[in-house]
Amino acid sequence: MLKQRVITALVLLVIFLLVLFRLPASGAVIAFAVIAALGGWEWGRMMSSNPTGFAASQLIFPAWILLCCGLCWIYPQLQLPACILASMLWLIAPVWLGKRWPIRGNVIAWVIGSVLIVPTWIAMTRLHAQGPWVLLAAMALVWVADIAAYFVGRAFGRHKLAPAVSPGKTWEGAAGAVVGGLVYVFALRHFGQLAMSMPVVAIVLATVLLVAISIVGDLFESLIKRQSGVKDSSQLLPGHGGVLDRIDSLTSTLPVLIAVTGLWAI
Repeated sequence: MLKQRVITALVLLVIFLLVLFRLPASGAVIAFAVIAALGGWEWGRMMSSNPTGFAASQLIFPAWILLCCGLCWIYPQLQLPACILASMLWLIAPVWLGKRWPIRGNVIAWVIGSVLIVPTWIAMTRLHAQGPWVLLAAMALVWVADIAAYFVGRAFGRHKLAPAVSPGKTWEGAAGAVVGGLVYVFALRHFGQLAMSMPVVAIVLATVLLVAISIVGDLFESLIKRQSGVKDSSQLLPGHGGVLDRIDSLTSTLPVLIAVTGLWAI
């Protein structure tokens, strides 16, 4: 299993780097749309497994996701409002997690799935348009925070963060994620080539918000999988589950980043 995970991770890394640095901008947009469509297929799969969900074909929902992505590409004025709408979902998601509300009915399933996936595609395309390193740096914040949470949680974790949703996560691990995220951002600010025009206090607050939102995104997908009775969103990635399993934290963090920076620039 470990060998399979390592091989899959290496293959995904190579493909991802090729998409970022070798494909033209239009090719990257299409590649990100493929990710969105696969995520839409997995969402339809999970909702079909959910006894309260979603009788629609698993082929119809990914087609809907691609249609929404196409509309947002043709009408870019829709992109920032879509990311702001997604941010509103993630701000109320902690309450959702606490109440463990089920997704009831097709309409709610379609809306939540669309708000989950389409703004992620928007964020990836907008960040990539600023430069491949910008998108990679934004995604690396989530990865660094996740790694820090894992090691700090294993070493010091005593107090469960959301035992009914994800028993392995602890408050100590979450604190480690925040510290790791802050160290990463200020190292990037000091040594990297990416411009950060916000004041230091704003950078700290934005980083804490983004790391917290990344944890919420991870927990939200865990809740959906538990309610749907599935261990992974799919088996598309051997040893790693599905696409949504790999981008769960990114689906929350990247749209919020676009919303924060977009509103800051207004």
